[in-house]
Amino acid sequence: MIRSELIQKAAEENPHLTLRDVERVVNTIFEEIVDAMCQGNRVELRGFGAFSVKKRDARQGRNPRTGEAVQVEEKHVPFFKAGKLLRDRLNGE
Repeated sequence: MIRSELIQKAAEENPHLTLRDVERVVNTIFEEIVDAMCQGNRVELRGFGAFSVKKRDARQGRNPRTGEAVQVEEKHVPFFKAGKLLRDRLNGE
C-alpha cells in the first residue's frame, strides 16, 4: 500500500472528512514520526510497533568492484520493531 492508497482508504471510511483533510492528517502523522526520530526519540504505536533510530559506527569497508578498502562514516538508520498484535495477526493467531 502506498501513501495515496492509505489516504483514499481513510477517506472512504470517514465520509464526513474531505480528501484534503484526510491527506493533511496522514501527512501530519508521518511528519511527527519523522521529526521525533530526527530528535533521537522512539515512536511507539501500541499493537502496531515501534520506530527508533539505531547508530551504526564508522567502519572499514570494501569497494565490491575494486576490492579497495574504503572508510564508511558513522550513520543513523531507522529501525522498526513490529508489535505483538501485528506479529500475531501476520501469523494467523
